[in-house]
Amino acid sequence: MMFFTIYQIIRTARPRQWLKNLSLFAAPLFTGMILSGHTLDLAIKAFVAFCALSSGAYLVNDIIDAPKDRLHPIKKNRPIASGTLSAGLAFSVAMVLVFGALIGSTVYIGTFYTLALIAYVLIQLSYSLYFRNVIILDSLVVASGFVLRVFAGGLATNTSVSSWLGLTTIGVSLLLAFGKRRSEKTIMSKYALEQKQGETRSTLRHYPDNLLDSMMSISAAYTIISYSMFVFQIAPQRISVELSNYLPSILKSPRWMMLTIPFVIYGVARYLYVVYEKGEGESPERILLSDRPLLLAVVLWGLVTFGIMFFLPYVG
Repeated sequence: MMFFTIYQIIRTARPRQWLKNLSLFAAPLFTGMILSGHTLDLAIKAFVAFCALSSGAYLVNDIIDAPKDRLHPIKKNRPIASGTLSAGLAFSVAMVLVFGALIGSTVYIGTFYTLALIAYVLIQLSYSLYFRNVIILDSLVVASGFVLRVFAGGLATNTSVSSWLGLTTIGVSLLLAFGKRRSEKTIMSKYALEQKQGETRSTLRHYPDNLLDSMMSISAAYTIISYSMFVFQIAPQRISVELSNYLPSILKSPRWMMLTIPFVIYGVARYLYVVYEKGEGESPERILLSDRPLLLAVVLWGLVTFGIMFFLPYVG
């Protein structure tokens, strides 16, 4: 019985969602400082703290959403909504995770990072209690959680977040947020719950398909353009002397990070395909783990980025 309860707590804590928290490493990675000094140690501690905090927030969110989740074709199987995990126990675990993360971040990371964690908690509570019922603002609040992670990573590691990195993060966040809404509408239509749709998520009734499609198109274009400008700025201009001896003059000081742009274009296009053709997208982290072409694109992007930032200047 104890193991069953622990399993239900882990399910509700959503460890799969921790993939989103990898964005905490963005700021130190793109400033080239992630392998220097205590930066990596701070980034790992920040990641652990944010995982604990976000899991606590998911537990509280499921307690608040339990009545409506019971009317949803998929969310009705969540532990709290289905009754396999008591709300009281879930709340106790949530408080341990939230306050543990806040205290730990204050002691081992820094005050500014702790303030970022508090801001995240406030965003999640405001979303669960109010903004989830306000069209457009609900998606913007969801997107703000992604943006906050990137800036929190900069605060934790004392690294800067460039304006173009911030703009790129906003674009990706909006794409994922509106893609999530588009997929939720697809799921509700699939299960033919039009009459109950207003009870499970009232804002879905007011989201025209054309609006969501337009916002996804705008966000996709915005992401690709802002990322292209971002990598044009940060591409390392120095390569090893040994390597430069084997390259033509036009390749001795190029914007090498622009080689990662095709991976981003493909990733964005693949995500749109998954949302529109496969009817998925409600859970971005599930897409990343289950859609092999998208996962491969992300892995290759990461390897090429790391190689250009930390290997190319010293190869040879």
